[in-house]
Amino acid sequence: MFRKTLLTIGLLMVAIQFFRPEKNISTIPGPDAIDAHYTVPKEIGLLLRKSCYDCHSNNTVYPWYSNIQPFSWWQQSHVNDGKEELNFDEFNSYDVKKKKKKLNEVAEMIEKDKTPLNSYTLIHRTAILSAQDKDTLITWAKEFQKAIN
Repeated sequence: MFRKTLLTIGLLMVAIQFFRPEKNISTIPGPDAIDAHYTVPKEIGLLLRKSCYDCHSNNTVYPWYSNIQPFSWWQQSHVNDGKEELNFDEFNSYDVKKKKKKLNEVAEMIEKDKTPLNSYTLIHRTAILSAQDKDTLITWAKEFQKAIN
């Protein structure tokens, strides 16, 4: 009985490797990307790419474990959820009210230490934001929000 259970689990693990989600990979930023329409300071752009873009853009850098099921399903779910909340590559497709709201949420989420997700920074240590990085992003989001009209 135990051997049959292990064999069944093993076969299921092999079988699910053939069902992969579509990856979020774009070779160039889209026409609605935030930095295609607004001047994003270099430091801010670097911080966003380092800590935000894997889940909040049209281009995710996938680690090795994203090729193993069920981890890739879990990761793609996070990416899809993140892009649904805010996508910096689609930012200019938002109306002014939504842009302001999203920038307010960026500042709020960073202030409350809700982003980047702990499950993400556990493996992606370079995505951890220092206190100074957080302050820089919060200040930028709040100032940028006021400047949009």
